[in-house]
Amino acid sequence: MAARKFVIGKHHKLDKGVQLGYVPERLKKYTALRIGANARIRSGSILYAGTVIGNNFVTGHNVIIREENTIGDHLSVWSNTIIDYGCTIGNNVKIHSNIYIAQFTVIEDNVFLAPGVTIANDPHPGCEFAKHCMKGPVIKKGAQIGVNVTLLPMVTIGENSLIGSGSVVTKDIPPNSVAYGNPAKVHKKISDLDCLFTYTDKPYHLK
Repeated sequence: MAARKFVIGKHHKLDKGVQLGYVPERLKKYTALRIGANARIRSGSILYAGTVIGNNFVTGHNVIIREENTIGDHLSVWSNTIIDYGCTIGNNVKIHSNIYIAQFTVIEDNVFLAPGVTIANDPHPGCEFAKHCMKGPVIKKGAQIGVNVTLLPMVTIGENSLIGSGSVVTKDIPPNSVAYGNPAKVHKKISDLDCLFTYTDKPYHLK
């Protein structure tokens, strides 16, 4: 097996039991894993060669990030989460625990994924040509995805939209929408939501 490859920026902190630059067996050629400055990576995490991650990267425990991913600055990804290969993730993204992100998913800036989100990318599993058709969802800037939501292949979640817990998203969701259910349907605009407590009148202030 080829030597593991990685380059990591200054001021990083790694727990024991972290594996950096794990060799992707599916690729004959690959580049080094590259991680920016100020990374904090906790025990049990495995990051494959061939991925590029920006500055201020933080993980929980037992995180797996596969090869050929492009990831921006200030990614937080928590325990027992898997990011499969070929994904694009922007800046200031928060990915919580027990999440699976399928290959070829796009996540734009300032997105939040709550615990247990599952993302699919295969429109017809088991087909001999499936690998040629795989494409994950596109989650646009500022979208918030609730606990245990399932996103099916190729859907687009519009900017600043909120997907309610337990929903199954089978079709595109327009920007600034609140959608929930199985299948998820739009019920209101994000601007229609009121705070249930007394901290603010509106929980989301769109620019």
